[in-house]
Amino acid sequence: MKIALIGATGFVGSAILKELSDRNHSIKAFARNIEANLGQKNVVGIPMDVNNTDKLVADLKGADIVISAFNAGWNNPNIYEDYMKGAKNIQEAVKKAGVNRFIVIGGAGSLYLDENKKVLDSPEFPEEIKQGALAVNDYFDFLGNEVDLDWEFFSPAIEMHQGTSGNRTGKYRLGLDNPVVDKQGRSVLSVEDLAVVIADEAEKQNFVRRRFTAGY
Repeated sequence: MKIALIGATGFVGSAILKELSDRNHSIKAFARNIEANLGQKNVVGIPMDVNNTDKLVADLKGADIVISAFNAGWNNPNIYEDYMKGAKNIQEAVKKAGVNRFIVIGGAGSLYLDENKKVLDSPEFPEEIKQGALAVNDYFDFLGNEVDLDWEFFSPAIEMHQGTSGNRTGKYRLGLDNPVVDKQGRSVLSVEDLAVVIADEAEKQNFVRRRFTAGY
């Protein structure tokens, strides 16, 4: 499969890149800084400016699917505006490039704890990442109106960590709009197994025009 991966050098993107490469997919890896060591087989690094949509359209052409792990930077004081603008630009570029399949890696903040309360509405939600979480939440609402793409939106578990060597279990449970919790009531998934979820979904396509999530 020919896969375009946006945000390929970030915390989540680099894990997805490794998983896709290990499965022998052909990958265009997009990032602001491709001087970072991509270190994977079947990978071509492509510098990306989310505001240069014409170049992005040209570079995305020929892909079977676009996976976006775009992040405007958690320390960015304009994270809300920059994320919304960047995410919308990417979505438009995917359409103009003629790629039908589009998976967005979002956040856990938009998951529902009950019928009316989202994770980001909880008083325990970290204030320092709230603007970013609100941006992802609002972009999910925007993406929900998209009718020309077979889009999918993935919300990670509430607790996502990077495991040590061997922490890729390949096991997970799927959900939709509510966190997947374990026997202790925790919503947890390693970034390595998040990558497994996304690679599996890229290959199987089970959640067309849907949000989904996963946990142990």
